[in-house]
Amino acid sequence: MSDDEEIPLKQAVRRLYYSRAPHAVWFRYGLIVFDIGSILFFIAAAAYPQTATATLISAGIGAVILADFLARLWVAGSRWRMMRRLYTLADIAVLASLLIGPMISEDITFLGILRGVRLLLSYRLMRDLRYDSKFIQRHEDTVIAAVNLFVFIFVTTSLAFTLFFDPHTGPAAYIDALYFTVATLTTTGYGDITLNSPGGKLFSAAVMVIGVALFVQLARSMFMPGKVKFECPECGLNRHDPDAVHCKHCGEVVKISTPGFSD
Repeated sequence: MSDDEEIPLKQAVRRLYYSRAPHAVWFRYGLIVFDIGSILFFIAAAAYPQTATATLISAGIGAVILADFLARLWVAGSRWRMMRRLYTLADIAVLASLLIGPMISEDITFLGILRGVRLLLSYRLMRDLRYDSKFIQRHEDTVIAAVNLFVFIFVTTSLAFTLFFDPHTGPAAYIDALYFTVATLTTTGYGDITLNSPGGKLFSAAVMVIGVALFVQLARSMFMPGKVKFECPECGLNRHDPDAVHCKHCGEVVKISTPGFSD
């Protein structure tokens, strides 16, 4: 069925998720706000004992996540490609945790925290910000490197909190997990919070290796000359120096728009 033959409801939903119409952009930013709120709730819920109210709120959040997931799946150009994306897998993990969590005694609340991956790695979020923010357009590499580092800190803190710290003991335990993560990935080595088990030592080593690599990536993007996105009409190279006149790959003349100077 072609786009012209699609039912009006599907066309309307597709426009909400993909068009640049003002109401569609605001709809997607509304989903971002919901994502932030749900992440904060899952963090708080993991730090405190489970209550009937928290369970009810979790169910409501799960219903919104499910509706959003089904809507995206319905209008996706390639459902198989969508199902392989990281943010989709994170949504499925969250939905599974919310569905089976009340049925078992084991605590799997940390799966809810991993929904932050969907917010921070979503290409749609970066696409909207790239269109709407001149700052993102000028410093895209730095922003992506900073987001990657923040994602790593966020997810690692959640895993450390779940695997090595006492859950449901209040925010102090989560703060300890965050402190341990930052101290480890910066290789500061204060030694006041350590993981002494073999699994904990392997976890700490992985945090240090990956964390240092992400820090180097962020520093490189901040201090090395930036590139601008402009596709060469001849060879398709889409990254050039801001003052480039010719494509470094094929030598074709490129006409990169620059803001110029003013008094």
